[in-house]
Amino acid sequence: MPTSSASTTDSAKSASGGVQSLERAFDLLERMADAGGEVGLSELSASSGLPLPTIHRLMRTLVACGYVRQQPNRRYALGPRLIRLGESASRLLGTWARPYLARLVEETGETANMALLDGDEIVYVAQVPSKHSMRMFTEVGRRVLPHSTGVGKALLANTPDAEVRALLSRTGMPAATEKTITTADGFLAALDDVRRLGYAVDDNEQEIGVRCLAVSVPDSPTAAAISISGPAGRVTEAATERIVPVLQQIAQELSEALATQNPA
Repeated sequence: MPTSSASTTDSAKSASGGVQSLERAFDLLERMADAGGEVGLSELSASSGLPLPTIHRLMRTLVACGYVRQQPNRRYALGPRLIRLGESASRLLGTWARPYLARLVEETGETANMALLDGDEIVYVAQVPSKHSMRMFTEVGRRVLPHSTGVGKALLANTPDAEVRALLSRTGMPAATEKTITTADGFLAALDDVRRLGYAVDDNEQEIGVRCLAVSVPDSPTAAAISISGPAGRVTEAATERIVPVLQQIAQELSEALATQNPA
């Protein structure tokens, strides 16, 4: 009997250690993502508080599984196997969001979208089209640069200015229309407006004749925003006063649903 008890205790310790290792591995992946996708072991040790041997052991396992790869400069980068997980999760997030987007269409009359910040780009993961014959359409999976979109402004509004400038320097700021913001200072001023107003506007900046209103989804597991888009003749200033509270309410409800992992 004592042997059996010792064996049970050892098994419990092993299981506990396995859970702790899993938690630490996921924490390291999150820290790598926060650092831009590539880090050195010393940086991970400093940010996580874990000893270098522990980090090295965990990273070896992640490399062997394909979730991390070691660069020629000895630094570590997020691996290609994460792409499949991320794409599947994005599709699922879009599926969860569709009932909320459908409500947005019902209450505003305009096409509703959900978008994520993926690296330096905006990717649309869900859409429910307006019932109007004249309506906006954005293909799910489409990628655009943040500076010319309402969702891009909503997603970057609370990002430090230095990080926004760095992103813009990497992507450039090509003009999609004559109204596209094409300077970093101009874009940062627009982000000030988003923080002050609580919503973002794309006013003919991505496409002439189209206006978009967007808000971020609070506390989303990944940076996400929802928006409505429609002809400028319908999405007027007067319509904006009516639509924005609806957008904000539905974004909050979606946030709460995602937090409880039980979306409607």
